[in-house]
Amino acid sequence: MDFKKLSMLCVALMIVGMTAYAQSDITGKWKATLSGPQGEMELTFNYKVDNETLTGTIASQMGEIPLENGKVEAGKFSYDFAIQDMTMSHTGELISEDELKVVSQRGEMKLTRVKE
Repeated sequence: MDFKKLSMLCVALMIVGMTAYAQSDITGKWKATLSGPQGEMELTFNYKVDNETLTGTIASQMGEIPLENGKVEAGKFSYDFAIQDMTMSHTGELISEDELKVVSQRGEMKLTRVKE
């Protein structure tokens, strides 16, 4: 194999490796605190990434809700969930290894990774 082909192979493997790392990096448990009319509520987000599909749940003291239509691409992700016949859409991005930013119609939240 000549040097040019070897170099191209190395670059391709690095890109594939970085893409896989970025897509799987949000897998795990994340926490956020949401302020509302009844005070603060702690939310627990459990994300699981499989290729470009995001699944999981959002849990609070009021129960657990499954994520729907979850997608991940290059460190950014999106999903929906339904509450009382209302669908809420969310988009997010990886800020650092331990922090996510999630945006919805109701505003922006910072999520912190739970170390287990």
